[in-house]
Formats: sequence, C-alpha cells, structure tokens
Amino acid sequence: MDTQNKRDYYEVLGVEKNASAEEIKKSYRKLAMKYHPDRNPGDKSAEEKFKEINEAYEVLSTPEKKSLYDQYGFAGVDPNFNPNAGAGFGGGFGGFGGFGDLGDIFGDFFGGGASSSARRNGPAKGQNVVSEIEISFEDAAFGCEREITYSRIETCNTCHGTGAKEGSRPETCSYCGGRGTVRTQQNFMGMTMQSTQPCPKCGGAGTIIKDPCTVCKGKGKVRRTKTIKAKIPAGIDDGQSFRIRDEGSAGSNGGPNGDLLVTVTVRKHPIFTRDGANVLCQMPVSFSQAALGASIEVPTLDGKVRYQIPEGTQTGTTFRLRGKGIPYVGYKTRGDQFVTVVVETPTKLTREQKELLKKLESSISDEAQPKRKSFFDKLMG
Repeated sequence: MDTQNKRDYYEVLGVEKNASAEEIKKSYRKLAMKYHPDRNPGDKSAEEKFKEINEAYEVLSTPEKKSLYDQYGFAGVDPNFNPNAGAGFGGGFGGFGGFGDLGDIFGDFFGGGASSSARRNGPAKGQNVVSEIEISFEDAAFGCEREITYSRIETCNTCHGTGAKEGSRPETCSYCGGRGTVRTQQNFMGMTMQSTQPCPKCGGAGTIIKDPCTVCKGKGKVRRTKTIKAKIPAGIDDGQSFRIRDEGSAGSNGGPNGDLLVTVTVRKHPIFTRDGANVLCQMPVSFSQAALGASIEVPTLDGKVRYQIPEGTQTGTTFRLRGKGIPYVGYKTRGDQFVTVVVETPTKLTREQKELLKKLESSISDEAQPKRKSFFDKLMG
C-alpha cells in the first residue's frame, strides 16, 4: 500500500479520532452525496475524492479494521498485513511474542505447526465492503434496481496478483524455503520448546518479490471504484442493509471475494410514515364531511381509493385499509394502511357564513354533543 500521499482517514471524513460510529456515518453520507460521480459527471477531482471517502469509511465503519488502523496506521489495513510478521524473541514471556503464541508452541508438540502454516498461506476470503444508497419511500416499499458506486480492492490486472513486474515472477524465499514459517527453539522453565513463527524475511508469504509490479507496487492488489446494478428488495426499511455476494474485495491465495454490504437510507415521504410493514397517514376532512359522513378519496401507495366515513366522525378516528401497506421482505403479503381523520376547522369565514354557523350552533342540543356535555357535567360536579 502506497501511503506516501495518503491523508489520515479521520481527516478525510472530517471527524475526530474518538468520533462515534453515528458521527462517522453522518459525515460519510454528507461527503459521499457531495462528491458522488452521478452529481459530478466528468469531474476527475470529485471522483478521486469519492474514492478516498469510501476507502476511509470502509475502514472506520468496521470495528476490526478501525482497531487495526488505530494501532498500526495504514499498514494495519494493508491486504497483506500480518501483525505477527517478524516477531522476534526477547526476554521473559515476551520471547514468545506474547501469550498468544504459546498455542503455536504447544501445537508443534502435537503436530500443529504444519497445519498452522497451511492456514496462513492457504486461500482466504476477501474483506467485505460497505456502501450506502438513498432511495424513495415508494422504491423501498416495492423494490427497485439502482446503480451502486463503491470502492474495493481488486487483483492487479497487470501482474495478475503475483506482485511481480511483467515478465518476472516472485522467487522462493531462501530463508524459509518457501514455507512462510521458520522453526525456532528456546528453553522455557527447564524445557526445550519449539515454536513456529512467520518468516522474518518474507513476512510469511514464502516468496520474495525482487522486481515489483509498477502498478500495484508489489502488493498484487489495487483499489478501484466499481459501479454495479443492484436489486433493492421490496419492503426494506431505513437503516437496513442487504448483501451482494462476491462483490467485495478480492481474496488471497485463490480465496473468494468478500461481499458488498449496502445500507439503505429512505427519503421521507410528504404524506406517509411507516411503522414496520404498516403505512400511516393523516387525512384532513371538512366539518360538514365529518358531521354528515362522506365518501372521501384517500391516497395510498397503489393510488387513490374511495372510503366512506360515517356520520359524526371525530378528529383522531383511525380506519384501516387492509393490504395497502408495505410488503414483508421476501414475501408477497403486505401490511395495512392506517388513516387518521383530522377535522379541519374553517378559517377566514365571511359574515354570512359566521351567521349561519351561529344559527347551527344554537340549534344543536347537548345530546348531539356528548363529549362536550360530559365535560361540563364533570366540571359542575
């Protein structure tokens, strides 16, 4: 990983090192929207900043990667990074590289060294990549297909992952004979104990690249921006994620790609809100419609429908439209829509209209207004 001109990931996202996960996510969303290629067509500078932002967020949004970055810097998130590489022997327990290495020591007594080496140099799945996409309320309800642009680590096309310059290839490490590990022994509490450690010369790779690829600088992998078309599942909610298999970073030693994890942000709807698979909305009606009853036109995700509200409908009355909600993810069944009636009091009345309302008020008995009558009855004791 070429870190000479790289900016600190916290600086890239404009957050402090002790920023919370929510603060990191909020800053990423803001910057990703600003520099997204769709909003800056043909702007190479914006494209580079978008790559930089995605790279920083991929690390800082993943606890394991963030921890490695905080401890080792850019080296900690290098695809070929091995925190145990080159561990030497010191005094006391430190001579075994910490208590964690005792497992390798005792493993060698029971034939565990070879399998440990095989695991180290065997196929490894690539890292997962995270991305975000913003969609409308309707698209979240019924699903859609959208383009997703994100950054991932890919096998270098120039050297085909070998890390060696074209026309050359990695050489077998002479120090470990290509095994990637070296066996050492040390006296411990009166016993001679053997330990298998990553080779300090090749870092556990088993090979040495003397003439590195000019594109990937010997790493065998490069970071690239990719755009794919993805199907957003019907019924997905704000903040939920879905997985796209094998679209993450490239694996090592022939291992499979990681996955792409896409988090969805759903834009607010001007009328509807959501409660699980149910849709909620408020419906204003006139005083006369509520008093006399009326057939009203109600908006739904499927278009407008007619609904007959009964005579004497009060503000706060809620009625249900079955099957007019949001599909359950992975199923054809849907939730319901709940419509709450809000009786609108007329304003800016003419003198004639006011006189008519006064006549109406004086003609209505207490029995026709049971809530009002009950209130004053309680007040009078």
